[in-house]
Amino acid sequence: MSRAQLTNPIFLAVDVDSADRAIELVRQTRAFVGGFKVGPRLALRYGEPLLKEIARHGNMFVDNKYFDIPNTMLSAVRASFDVGAAFCTVHAQAGREALSQLAELEEELCKIRPFRILAVTILTSFKQHTLAPVSQAMPIAEQAEVLAKLVLDSGLTGLVCSPEEVEALRQRFPNAYLVTPGVRLSGEKHGDQARVSDPVTALQRGASALVVGRPIYDSQEPALAAKTYYEEVQKA
Repeated sequence: MSRAQLTNPIFLAVDVDSADRAIELVRQTRAFVGGFKVGPRLALRYGEPLLKEIARHGNMFVDNKYFDIPNTMLSAVRASFDVGAAFCTVHAQAGREALSQLAELEEELCKIRPFRILAVTILTSFKQHTLAPVSQAMPIAEQAEVLAKLVLDSGLTGLVCSPEEVEALRQRFPNAYLVTPGVRLSGEKHGDQARVSDPVTALQRGASALVVGRPIYDSQEPALAAKTYYEEVQKA
């Protein structure tokens, strides 16, 4: 089975409010990134036409983080594929039943074209003390490993984790496809990202792909910012 992956490991998070701005960013940066991550911020405003347009310019990552009953998750993932997604996200906490069915769906869709479902472990905005009360008893790193094992045992191979967990997950699950948000160059503001690293460190620890947003799309020169990240990842 062929699953989607990037030759350039950078996903640009296109987290803006305007369709025109989104397409402008895609055109400005497509020479320096491997794909474009689109979430509900744009998808709910502009829907299928914009998503299909972005998919024309490169690998599109639909990041709606589906977490629902299995049937609803399956339908949402299939809809993401139908609008051109090469990647999409679900929550690992959806459980074995949903994840196993999603693995079967991924295999089915990969017969049409490469496609990968990414299961989110613990969001990069969380610190231990900001987790939901029912989750605070187990350290984040341990939770990420438990969820990762659940995902891989269910038949999926794609995971989303922070740079702080990626090394341990790579060592334990050498064949996993690990996508790492929370990536910043030295000196850049972290924003609401709590568990971060620079791109070279994330890749050296075992990340398969990186997600970079605000440092590029908030820059006065997005193409130059994307080029800087591209040049940085070449060091890894």
